[in-house]
Amino acid sequence: MNMVIRGIDFNFGKKNADSFLDDQHPDLRADFVMTNPPFNMKDWWHEKLADDPRWTINTNGQKHILTPPTGNANFAWMLHMLYHLAPTGSMALLLANGSMSSNTNNEGEIRKTLVEQDLVECMVALPGQLFTNTQIPACIWFLTKDKSAKNGKRDRHGQVLFIDARKLGYMKDRVLRDFKDEDIQQIANTFHNWQQEWSEENNQAGFCFSADLTLIRKNDFVLTPGRYVGSEVEEDDGIPFADKMTALTNQLEIQFEENDKLEAQIKKNLAGLGFDV
Repeated sequence: MNMVIRGIDFNFGKKNADSFLDDQHPDLRADFVMTNPPFNMKDWWHEKLADDPRWTINTNGQKHILTPPTGNANFAWMLHMLYHLAPTGSMALLLANGSMSSNTNNEGEIRKTLVEQDLVECMVALPGQLFTNTQIPACIWFLTKDKSAKNGKRDRHGQVLFIDARKLGYMKDRVLRDFKDEDIQQIANTFHNWQQEWSEENNQAGFCFSADLTLIRKNDFVLTPGRYVGSEVEEDDGIPFADKMTALTNQLEIQFEENDKLEAQIKKNLAGLGFDV
């Protein structure tokens, strides 16, 4: 129904089926994959998946078996999509934030291998409350099997772009956050500019940073953007630090006095109602 409403062509296979147990597109090798699988899906494993070829990635003539944990399907979805990606293909995968740092049940080893084999291209941290069905924050993994210079893109081997978009967007209502068009363009333009041309001067504190594999190794292959982009540089307002502290101290004293007055008034009102305070 979603595809029909948006006028997008689709092929879901010959029948309704489980993507893991009955893959309807075993021979598909896609140039582009964009997907939003269920977060932290627990009941997905079956014994027949133990030696599934989708858990094996082949890079530089080497095979790496990355069996995903049986209690969480996050990396199973990722490996499923990688298996169906063409040799020069790219993919974007929306996942729960835990996928960027969890070391539970082999997840850390899978993430390490994906980085070491240079399959991770960009990580984007998103703010919470973006989705109607969950308020937890999420992230986008951009993966590719080809970081070589072609089609207007530079050689990105050994590099990963980190974007922290948690401060972008606005509260559409009391519980739902949304992105403005310019927010989306800021993220997209940053990624595309990084693919085409980048230098250290393009790194923006608090928002984006291009890291090499050596730095990622030092961070134990944790891919949380906030660990790499650092803090946003605050603008100097020209007020000396000592003057700021004096002003803040005076303001705090005033607030303490107002608090004492309010507390005394509350006690007086309660006493008038017969309460012993």
